Amino acid sequence: MTCAVRESGGGWWCSGVRWPGEVPELGWSRGGRRRVSVLAYGADLGFRAVGERHCVGARGNVCPLGAVVPGRSTGGRCAECARLDRAHSVAADTMADDPRTYRVYLAWFGPGLVKVGITGEERGAARLREQGAVAFSWLGRGPLMAARRTEEVLRAALGVPDRIPYARKRVERGHLPGADERAAEVAELYARAAALEGRGWPESLERLPLEVVDQVGIFGLGRAPEAEAESGPVPLPVSAPVRAVRELVDGGVVAGRLVAAAGPDLHLAVTGGGVVVLDTRLITGWDLAAESGSDVRVPLIDIGGGGVQGGLF
Repeated sequence: MTCAVRESGGGWWCSGVRWPGEVPELGWSRGGRRRVSVLAYGADLGFRAVGERHCVGARGNVCPLGAVVPGRSTGGRCAECARLDRAHSVAADTMADDPRTYRVYLAWFGPGLVKVGITGEERGAARLREQGAVAFSWLGRGPLMAARRTEEVLRAALGVPDRIPYARKRVERGHLPGADERAAEVAELYARAAALEGRGWPESLERLPLEVVDQVGIFGLGRAPEAEAESGPVPLPVSAPVRAVRELVDGGVVAGRLVAAAGPDLHLAVTGGGVVVLDTRLITGWDLAAESGSDVRVPLIDIGGGGVQGGLF
């Protein structure tokens, strides 16, 4: 099975990984039209970048300048579209009268790597999957400003951030402890947060009970990629990804077998038995042509080490 890639020249641009449910999808856009390609672990995924990378626009609107953007930009937007997109986000605190209910969550990405955040209740756990949270628990629910206030109180009192760089998440994702240890760290943070009730915790925020949700299975982490043999698929040893795509270039190829996905990242088993991480935020705005095989010919970077592998690989 091959994960679909829209053919070059059709005007369809990839909008990255979506997590509307427990199965990842690649989103595609052309003007106001939207499509998705459902991804499956064990399936082949491959494409070749064509031409230049252009701004993806903002809030569903096409960039009026058709601006060319850098290959390493994870936003994929020009400065003006990035400003417009940010201005209408929940994080911008410009929606104080938002009538919807929001939830505060505690997310775990690795040992000692936890954060607090908020998301619209109607979105369920989609936000946690989009961020690549390995485990999480809800903490409370209520109006937007109460949720935002709780987030600020927890950051200040517990010393937990509201943002964690994806590079840190990738390093920890390759060396995860067992499920019990993951759950215990979330529970410990929950207890510390719950103890703050009555001390800056807004009265309008309802505390929710501890319920640790582990997403290792959803993400496919820890699964062994398979190699084809005459007798059928043969599991390969599990190996943590050590390289990630730094950027796409005109004519650059990324192709392999999808073995895991977390947040915007796709883990691809490639020729030689290694696993390469592709941050799909880097492929937005590119015209992509379908490519078969198992090959990576774009600049890569070492995960965690900081060393850049120059040239095309």
